[in-house]
Amino acid sequence: MNDAIAFLNRNPAIAAAVAVALGSAATILGALFFQYVLGIFPCPLCLEQRIPHYAVIPLAPLIVFAERSNAPRAVVLGGLGLMALAMLANAALGVYHSGVEWKWWAGPQDCSGPLTPLGSDDLLKRLENVNIVRCDEAQWRFLGLSLAGYNVLISLTLAAIAVWGIIASRRQSRDA
Repeated sequence: MNDAIAFLNRNPAIAAAVAVALGSAATILGALFFQYVLGIFPCPLCLEQRIPHYAVIPLAPLIVFAERSNAPRAVVLGGLGLMALAMLANAALGVYHSGVEWKWWAGPQDCSGPLTPLGSDDLLKRLENVNIVRCDEAQWRFLGLSLAGYNVLISLTLAAIAVWGIIASRRQSRDA
């Protein structure tokens, strides 16, 4: 255990990449738990907020490989920069989604607007049995925050970890 901690202390880029990937994996597992165990189904904006987490998970092994194989510093730092940008973009999407839930602004028509008549009576009868998850209605809140709000906090934390990895790696290479 001490050897692993010493290794991560010597390799802040690897530590940051692994931490961001593990944080994103835990976030996805949490979302799947809410969906499949608790029955809190995601709206379209919720599903979009998962994409950056899916993107950074496979990026971490690439960063680790680049760092371990002495790839140019710009490659390693660029990978961490992509992780930070993905998480910042995800935080912005989470803020947007939270604002839609609090009715501060309108959300996308496909999950926040009214359903318009689609014509056929048979089609309308079938649609009555469809459960549409709306983006403007939070299905769950804890301490006043919805899942979108918690995604903002998680994404900002993961972005900060990636930025820390960049700063610590640059400082380490400068001091070496």
